[in-house]
Amino acid sequence: MKITVIHGQSHKGSTYNIAKQLCDKLGGEVTEFFLPKDFACYCKGCTACFIRETSCPDYEKLKPLTEALDNADVIILASPVYVMHATGAMKSFLDHYGYRYMVHRPEEKMFSKQAVCISTAAGAGMRSTIKDMADSTFFWGCARTYKLGVAVMETRWEMVKPRIKSKIEKKTALLAKKILSRKDKVKPTIKTRVFFGIMSLVQKNGFNEADVSYWKAKGWTNGKKPWKK
Repeated sequence: MKITVIHGQSHKGSTYNIAKQLCDKLGGEVTEFFLPKDFACYCKGCTACFIRETSCPDYEKLKPLTEALDNADVIILASPVYVMHATGAMKSFLDHYGYRYMVHRPEEKMFSKQAVCISTAAGAGMRSTIKDMADSTFFWGCARTYKLGVAVMETRWEMVKPRIKSKIEKKTALLAKKILSRKDKVKPTIKTRVFFGIMSLVQKNGFNEADVSYWKAKGWTNGKKPWKK
């Protein structure tokens, strides 16, 4: 199993440790990126990617992360809560993949992947932070997205109380079990299938020629699906 982890911060705090704990339970080959250390570009809003992916001014810098996402069986997006949302570094990273949303040109491999969105805070904000990330995994077409938010009640992992760490241990164990049970046989949720179906109708006469050509070439506007039946 190949796992790609995108950390929305460069320090190794509670969010990092929970992601690592899950990776250890899953086993396999882990590739990690730390933002903004490994990618610090803001989306320029030039819309070039909507015509051709390689036209993005940050394409070459983003390429190693993109390839790691495409090669992974499991994608983990992990971000602590920063003012009730994902970190700016995580948002900047995700902004670069608008062209890969199902409404445009989703990567076919995504429909067989599982994703996990992890967030921690000393208090609140995990739900909105996870949504920032889970919106992308859904619109990318990931077959399954799991959500794990934890109020650790501390700013340092070393200070988190044993009872809270014990709960985290149980949650990561249960989550790992679910992911492993679907290994090599995961299928998209009904929500993803329905949305894909709507997009296949839209792309028959879409407004972006690049998107229309992409969907047509894949056979998706003619009944073909990017997942195994």
